Amino acid sequence: MTKATEVTEQVKRLRKTYDNHLRYNRVKDEYNMTPFDQYASLAMAVRTEFIDRWLSTMETYYREDVKRVYYLSFEFLLGRLMENNIINMGLMPAVEQLCKELNIDFNSLKDIGEDAGLGNGGLGRLAACFLDSLATLDYPAMGYGIRYEYGIFRQEIVDGFQKEEPDTWLKNGNPWEVATPKYMQTVKFGGRVVPLPHAKNGAFAWIDTDDVLALPYDTPIVGYEGSSIISLRLWSAKPTSEFNLDQFNKGDYIAAVDAKNEAEKISKVLYPNDNSYEGKELRFKQQYFFVSASVQDLIRRFKKSNDSFELLPEKVGIQLNDTHPALTILELMRLLIDQEGLNFETAWELTQKTCAYTNHTLMPEALEKWSVVLFERLLPRHLILMYEINRVFLRDVTLKFHGDQQKIIDMSLFEERPEKMARMAYLSIVGSHSTNGVAALHSELLKKDLFHDFYQLYPGRFNNKTNGVTPRKWLLHCNPKLASLITKTIGDGWVRDLSLLKGLETGLQKPAFLEELSLIKKHNKQLLAEIIKNDTGIRVDPNSIFDVQIKRIHEYKRQLLNILHVILMYNRLKQNPDMEFNPMTIIFGGKAAPGYFNAKLIIKLINSVAEYINRDPETNEKLKVVFIPNYRISVAERLFPATDLSEQISTAGTEASGTGNMKFAMNGALTIGTMDGANVEMAEEIGAEHMFIFGLKADEVAALRENQSYSPWDVYHENAEIKEVLDMLASGFFNPENKNLFEPIVYTLLQKGDYYLLLQDMMDYDRARMEANRLYSDQKTWTQKCLINMANMGKFSSDRTIHEYAEDIWNLKPVHIARKDKK
Repeated sequence: MTKATEVTEQVKRLRKTYDNHLRYNRVKDEYNMTPFDQYASLAMAVRTEFIDRWLSTMETYYREDVKRVYYLSFEFLLGRLMENNIINMGLMPAVEQLCKELNIDFNSLKDIGEDAGLGNGGLGRLAACFLDSLATLDYPAMGYGIRYEYGIFRQEIVDGFQKEEPDTWLKNGNPWEVATPKYMQTVKFGGRVVPLPHAKNGAFAWIDTDDVLALPYDTPIVGYEGSSIISLRLWSAKPTSEFNLDQFNKGDYIAAVDAKNEAEKISKVLYPNDNSYEGKELRFKQQYFFVSASVQDLIRRFKKSNDSFELLPEKVGIQLNDTHPALTILELMRLLIDQEGLNFETAWELTQKTCAYTNHTLMPEALEKWSVVLFERLLPRHLILMYEINRVFLRDVTLKFHGDQQKIIDMSLFEERPEKMARMAYLSIVGSHSTNGVAALHSELLKKDLFHDFYQLYPGRFNNKTNGVTPRKWLLHCNPKLASLITKTIGDGWVRDLSLLKGLETGLQKPAFLEELSLIKKHNKQLLAEIIKNDTGIRVDPNSIFDVQIKRIHEYKRQLLNILHVILMYNRLKQNPDMEFNPMTIIFGGKAAPGYFNAKLIIKLINSVAEYINRDPETNEKLKVVFIPNYRISVAERLFPATDLSEQISTAGTEASGTGNMKFAMNGALTIGTMDGANVEMAEEIGAEHMFIFGLKADEVAALRENQSYSPWDVYHENAEIKEVLDMLASGFFNPENKNLFEPIVYTLLQKGDYYLLLQDMMDYDRARMEANRLYSDQKTWTQKCLINMANMGKFSSDRTIHEYAEDIWNLKPVHIARKDKK
């Protein structure tokens, strides 16, 4: 069958299923249909094209009784699925033809779908990239998470401040998911535990519990070219009883639905504000809810094909994406002992061989800990198990470190003071056979600093798996013109093997190729400029340098360093209007946690500075600032292709990896950054001379803090430009209505010691940024450097990362899914 014939057949099938869904599922026709009816009908038509393959994937796994890996993550930031599924299924020519026949603007239609905002940044997007690679590489796998009804939150900017609104991403339904109530699980909370009188294995009965139902919704994850289609199973919390009729009849209408509301709030919102006890309790319940449902589900699946739990590590791999799923270790132990009758020693050995843990942070304060009081009230059986695990573990610690009492205190799974807390990262290490970092620097710092004692005890368990991103989503999908040029130049093999981008370096001395690359960037910048105008009302010049920092707002990521330097540049332009300076548009995007005061104040500062600078007629042709509200995946898909300069400026030794840095470089942006996270390996692959590196290195940061030799006051008094910037903040220059508004920022920098070393790194940051500004005048050299960045991004594909996980941690083999072609 020729390609043209194949497309014709696809169009016929799509048209038939589209018409059927529109009429018989949506109950609409051409006279009363809405754009969403068209979107949903097209989505169902596309889904119909791969349902057979989805079923074949699951059937093959069962029939061949293969080992599967289960990826447990509190976040899955999928974004919109329509275009991704169409591209991966190879249906784009047919869909475009169908839309032409139906007189539908596909670009407008695909944007109707809501972003599945089930994450807040790199953690959730990494999980989504990993699922794409698992499916593309034919690895038997499944994702588990929570079907948050309202996602993270929708960010609005009101008077410069972040305002959180519910993200109603499910208001029109989700055509990609399938509810599977057959596999609903019961999750228990509270109650009490009693020893089973005749159990010789030390089993307990957990009784008098408050139960919640976990209803699974499955979303297909389509591998490229329809390789395998694996499932992401998201759990929705439901009550065991919808309605108390007795209470209702007594006139207590609120109490009648109290149990329903109490249960359903578990899966309402991602990351509820945990500044209150109630918020902490809800987050704890969320974590156990999804862990318990997932572990029960995978044990059910294992038992369908296996009679002996000795085979568990040979058939099941569980990857904990950070510490949110750490309760998996305790839940698996509970099920193996209390329900399956294994003794503690056997259950513990199987649990360790089955579970693996990925760490995503270098900051001790970010390691999750839970109150033992909360543990005892909500999960009494799990607390007993954790105490027993700790007893066994500390026996090993005592032997290894010759009874060193300080080591025992430091390494215990429980922190005794000031409040007794359960240390979830420690449990994750002890209960797993593998602990990996996500960049070479990160992994070394874990062994050297954060988990040094554990590394001494378990040196063979620690390893590195540098993060990567899927080129399907972050190049083929989001930058079609660049993807087309790459394919025209080196063929389409790069979509599966990103190392082939190295072949693009043949274009370094070809003026026509460099010109085409430059035109594509300009086209993408024009598209972004239009989006900025529509979303913010700000007009920006596509010919200016688009300098972009988009990520979760946090002090260690140093958006504050960026905006303080913007003020510094503004002051220079005011004092020297004729200075040599290529126009710059500084673009920010990102959300702050609802309870994170300092991060939210940084957002306000960015917007206040933007409002002032953008209105200044003396400088606004040379310098503009934009904060894009409600940053999300669909916005990122426009930002990465249009960026000239990528801001990766975290304090060295704080960012575990970063993945935005990879997406920017893959799309032809140059990086300004510190030697932190994956920036270090990017510099090794690309060449530091093709990046703008600045700032202290991780060991220098550590030495500076250890020696206590840094004084931000010295910088303030010795550098007139930095002093001027901070004085403007302190005086209320950018917020005259409330002159003291930004005093907490100045206080943090000067009085509290500038922990993240913004003032220390400021002038080296200035050097690097001005170097980038000057280089932009030489468009040939700039474009050549962009090409060198792109061509050397092969290492940073999530396909490479997943292959390493499969080989080194999971012992997982690909399983080819035989095609069942449509007749």
